[in-house]
Amino acid sequence: MAERPILKNKWYLYLTEFFAGMSVMAAELGASRLLAPYFSSSQIVWTIIIGTIMIAMALGNIYGGRTADRSPEPDRLYKRIAVAGIWLAAIPVAGKYVILGISAVLIFSVNQNFLIWAAFAACMVIFVFPLFLLGTVTPSLVKYTVDSLDDNGKTVGMLNAANTIGSIIGTFVPTFVTIPSVGTSVTFLIFAGILLLLAAVYFVSSRTNLVRTGIGGALFLACCLTGRSDSFAFWEEDLAYEGESVYNYLQVKESEESVVLSTNVLFGVQSILMKNGGLTGMYYDYALAAPYMAGVREKDHLDLLILGMGTGTYAAQCRNYFDNLSVEGVEIDEKITALSRTYFRLPEDIPVTAYDGRAFLNADDRKYDVIMVDAYQDITIPFQMSSVEFFTLVRNHLADGGVMVVNMNMRGQKEGNINQYLADTISAVFSEVYTVDVAGSTNRELFASNEGAMLDVMEQNVRLEDSAELAQMMEQVAVSLEKYEAGPYRMTDDQAPVELLGMQVIDDLIADEVAYYKDIYEEEGIPGLLERLQ
Repeated sequence: MAERPILKNKWYLYLTEFFAGMSVMAAELGASRLLAPYFSSSQIVWTIIIGTIMIAMALGNIYGGRTADRSPEPDRLYKRIAVAGIWLAAIPVAGKYVILGISAVLIFSVNQNFLIWAAFAACMVIFVFPLFLLGTVTPSLVKYTVDSLDDNGKTVGMLNAANTIGSIIGTFVPTFVTIPSVGTSVTFLIFAGILLLLAAVYFVSSRTNLVRTGIGGALFLACCLTGRSDSFAFWEEDLAYEGESVYNYLQVKESEESVVLSTNVLFGVQSILMKNGGLTGMYYDYALAAPYMAGVREKDHLDLLILGMGTGTYAAQCRNYFDNLSVEGVEIDEKITALSRTYFRLPEDIPVTAYDGRAFLNADDRKYDVIMVDAYQDITIPFQMSSVEFFTLVRNHLADGGVMVVNMNMRGQKEGNINQYLADTISAVFSEVYTVDVAGSTNRELFASNEGAMLDVMEQNVRLEDSAELAQMMEQVAVSLEKYEAGPYRMTDDQAPVELLGMQVIDDLIADEVAYYKDIYEEEGIPGLLERLQ
């Protein structure tokens, strides 16, 4: 092993271990945010990320140990660290294109579990190599730091401690500091820069590989100049807002008629503002039936609680149409609430609590006439808000004659789909359950109460409605309402497989959407497909 004066200072080796551990965790959290706008942030995606990273680290440990014994040359280790840094810096430049390219290929070749295979392939291509390289750090440093058997336990313990402390900091800093403040792309660049600086200090002090160090710095600078964009939907133009919060990717798109919030780059509308103040043509209109079921036109005052406020579409509609209704919202993402005031005209006098919906109910002792549960977002369905225990908590917060309305946004067709599980679970808590499919979408609205006359109350109150447009909408809902016949499916806090159930529906939706193009691809190949897409 060549003499390197900097290696005589074990603190530098401990710093190498520290920053390597920090960068691994930062890359893992960055991977979650990079994939979430395309594949969701469900437990399934997290499992894939953690699994592939552990594979990479294990292989890196094996390789690093073998090479350290066979050729204990520290230059090789710091070259690997530099390459890992450049690779991480290139992720903001190319990562989004790789994800979409992999998805485009797999969507025509995978018939089941598309999300699993696409997310797994993306993780393997984008993250396994740099984390494999970082996995070689620990066994290599053990070789360079252990001088004798007398203190090898202490030395290895210090290395592991440095790695663990770095991992802890690398867990908290991206989540609470860099990603919310400067975004995922810059977060990758920050930690890539740390690795490159670590390698540069080594090579400059050793006066070796200076040309390669300069090339690495130039490549990093190029990535900084071309990869700083925080745009996940890079094909979109003139977005009113695009950014990230602790919880979500956020996109606001404005047209002459409406303003739309989406937390997924490819599909989904989480909130909408109609600039003319009218109906949205979406599930929010159907959900307006809940206040009628609770007697909004007969009673002097009603209290409405919205769990999953978003930017306040439902709250604004209820405020527009019902002047005797007090509205309160719960939204865990404070940045969404800020957007609601800036872009979606949510009145300042409608209070919004930044909290988890279930935790809010646990801390709140008030009762409400209507509780809207709108916290389900594509495959990302919080299991703690889909169980018997949760819906029991909602029921206990309803006043006499109160109604719960739930927006279920993935309408499955197969036996045992996510909506059956949800509806059966709710039926175990409420005696009256009705559903209605939202025309032109995959949404289904569910209304539940222990008031047996809820439909009669709705009919009576619709007759008292002055707005012809709204009365017509409610008549359409009433005609389409179906009493739900409960089945055997239940979800509890102990067992609620919402991710797997949601993934099944997503697979079906994708299959339906691409069936036409798959047929063209099978019959005419890529040229025919490209011709039809033009």
